[in-house]
Amino acid sequence: MQNRIMITGAGSGLGREIALRWAREGCQLALSDVNAAGLAETLGLVREAGGDGFTQRCDVRDYSQLTEFAQACDEKFGGIDVIVNNAGVASGGFFSELSLEDWDWQIAINLMGVVKGCKAFLPLLERSKGKIINIASMAALMQGPAMSNYNVAKAGVVALSESLLIELKDQGVGVHVVCPSFFQTNLLDSFRGPTPAMKAQVGKLLESSPISAQEIADYIYQQVEQGEFMILPHEQGRMAWTLKQQNPQMLYDEMAKMATKMKAKGN
Repeated sequence: MQNRIMITGAGSGLGREIALRWAREGCQLALSDVNAAGLAETLGLVREAGGDGFTQRCDVRDYSQLTEFAQACDEKFGGIDVIVNNAGVASGGFFSELSLEDWDWQIAINLMGVVKGCKAFLPLLERSKGKIINIASMAALMQGPAMSNYNVAKAGVVALSESLLIELKDQGVGVHVVCPSFFQTNLLDSFRGPTPAMKAQVGKLLESSPISAQEIADYIYQQVEQGEFMILPHEQGRMAWTLKQQNPQMLYDEMAKMATKMKAKGN
């Protein structure tokens, strides 16, 4: 078992649950987040669950902070076996309403944060023949309405993961990408969008999820152990992805209807 794990966005939500799942295997965890209080809480829970490790505040937009984090992992653990690029933020709004600043913010964290995480830790992973786990979203595959900047950033994470899967095979580095659907999390704390109604709609989706962050973390653990590249934790997500592969036009038509309804509600 590979037992030195790095997780970004580990201060809450799915990042915390992933930390706890690997902690139950007795792993050493390097935890980062911009929320220092949340990080300290996660580390306490990790120790209760049977793991150990250290925390380091890290903003994934800043490459130098990620390289310092990689250095800390090397110094404290003697390397790293698995990295989980999980840090992310939510946003929504129709394309016409989104500012270019909204785009920059979304791409900087949700896409470039993952690129920089992979780049900073790759030398350690090549040494350990380790694994990359990138957290994307079903939004990367389904492109729902009123979240184009989020869709594009997450689709970029899938494309990056596919590229790395191919390029790093010879180096013995494994790559996985996770595309959860909506689930109950505190992602809305960071939500950025032009209208309060949009935030309320996303909130309803999160509340209606039939699966918890803990269950998603467990599913990710199992699928990584089995060597699965594309990890879709939600059954509905797997069904929707199969449908899109078979009949993309039908899905686009459904999404267009959904967009029309959302616009009608917003007016």
